Formats: sequence, structure tokens, C-alpha cells
Amino acid sequence: PELRQVIEDELGTFPFLSFWGPFSGLPSTTWITRSARTVIERHAPDLTLVYLPHLDYDFQRFGPSDDRCRDRLLEVDREAGNLIRLARERDMEVIAVSEYGLTDVDGSVSLNRELRRQGLLCVRDTPVGEMLDAGACRAFAVADHQMAHVYVRDKTDVATVKKTLEAIDGVDFVLDEDGKHQHGLDHSRSGELIAIATPTKWFDYYYWLDDGRAPDFARTVDIHRKPGYDPVELFLNPTAPLVKLRIFSKLMKMKLGFRTLLDVIPLDSSLVRGSHGRCSEGAKDGPILISSTKRLQTSELSMTEVAGFIQAVVCGNAGFGD
Repeated sequence: PELRQVIEDELGTFPFLSFWGPFSGLPSTTWITRSARTVIERHAPDLTLVYLPHLDYDFQRFGPSDDRCRDRLLEVDREAGNLIRLARERDMEVIAVSEYGLTDVDGSVSLNRELRRQGLLCVRDTPVGEMLDAGACRAFAVADHQMAHVYVRDKTDVATVKKTLEAIDGVDFVLDEDGKHQHGLDHSRSGELIAIATPTKWFDYYYWLDDGRAPDFARTVDIHRKPGYDPVELFLNPTAPLVKLRIFSKLMKMKLGFRTLLDVIPLDSSLVRGSHGRCSEGAKDGPILISSTKRLQTSELSMTEVAGFIQAVVCGNAGFGD
């Protein structure tokens, strides 16, 4: 329990503003790396899991083809390298895993807006904008990058909703029960349908038809109230005058105890230039696992095999799968 205070005494508090949002970047990764070094040096744990986040940010902001992403690669390589050297000096095995590879995109698809136009999605009008009324919806989508779980209240509507989704420009295909089973996505909490975007598109969560009726949280960094992932949170509103002065003013109000919204996020999903979620078109666009151990017996693992591989390394098994 005292570890948190020890780390904060040495490193300062975690730079949360650089972990997510328009100011996200290298400082969060650097702090996490230094924290992990402290834990390894002082406690020598059997297993240390470290998440280095900032490579994700500019790849979504600008797309992986943008030259600025090369600088991010060098930064994360330097931070990871410092940690790997420390681990190897202590004769620790190292496994580097990327969850996914990002690809360039040129726009988003608003599944919920189309479901609303078809009378399948319901909202409640409130003083702070329109709120998604999930319980009243016949269908709604929870968007996550290039895939979306679509929840359908009445099974008799599934075929209609599937046909509606398949007709939307930017939707590549829609998985029903058979399709989910074939792709290993038939989890009890999965949507009745799962939509997959075309290679250059991604799914936003937007459900309002008029930006003037967007909910108050839409223009803020608020991952827990939005019914879907919102990479537009990585941007400051480019059309807002003196936006950084506006942020400073609102932060001062918060420090003085006033309640206010830090509403500086745009509603322009075209700003996002990188995404992921589809099955990779090629190996260079997919996730990767690099290991210092010799126990990996194959050049390919399924995503669901990674945990077992790590367990085999930690437990010292002679070979993965033995």
C-alpha cells in the first residue's frame, strides 16, 4: 500500500493530462517507465506488467504514414530500451507486445445516427443536450475504433437492423450469431450484431443529428459517459478562439471550487487519421510479440494464446504448450 507514496515522493504525481486528451504525449510514458524501474530495482517482482501509452496518440491524430509518427517511434524505443536493459541486467526475460497496429483512415461512420433516422434509436431531450436512451432503443451501437457492438432489444429486429447496417457506406460487413462464432466473438456481452468498418473508415459514437443538441460531455474528455470510444478527445477545437486561454480560465475556476465544463474538444471526426480494429490486411499492420525467451515454438500466436505464453515463461515451463 505504501508503494504509491514512495513513487510519488520520488517522481512526483502522475502527469495525467499527458496520459489522455489533447495534451497526451511522452511525459506519461516516461513517468511509467521510471516507476517500473523503481519497482524492479527495489522489489524484484516475479512479473512486472508495463504499459507505455504514448505511441498510440499521434498514430491516431495524424495516421501512421505521417512523418511525425517516426519521432514517436524513436521516443518509445528509447524509453522501452532503458527498461529492457535494466531487466536484462537482472537476468529477467522480456516480452514486448503490441495489442494492435494502426492504419490510415480518412473519415468516420455514424452508425447511431443512421439507426436513429430509421426509428431504431431513441434519445431523451434534457437541459444538457440529447442523451442516448439505451433502454428505449430498439437498437444502438457501442463504437470501438473500426468495430462496433450493436445491441438489439428484440430478436425479431435483428435481421432488419443487420440489413440497415449493411447498407451504410463505410461498413464492410456485419457479423450475426454465426459470424461472431466464426470469429471467436460470441461472448455473452457481445452485441447481437458486430459491424466492421471498411479499411479507411472508423466508427464514431455520435447519435445526435444537430450539433446544437449534442450532450454537454461531447465536447469534453469524458470516457465514462460517452457510449463508445472517442479519439476526437485527442484534439483541441481548432475553431474555438483563444482555446488555450479558455482552458487556463476554466482550470482556475475549478481550483477555486467552481463547477465548470472543460468543453474544448471539437465535434469534427474527420480530424482523426489513424485507427484499428479490423483483422490486419498484412503482417506489417498487425500486432507483434517480441520475446527474449527461446520458448516460443511458432512464428504466429492467436491473440487468445498470449496470456498462456506469458504464463509459461513466468512458470518456467520447458516449452509453450507443454
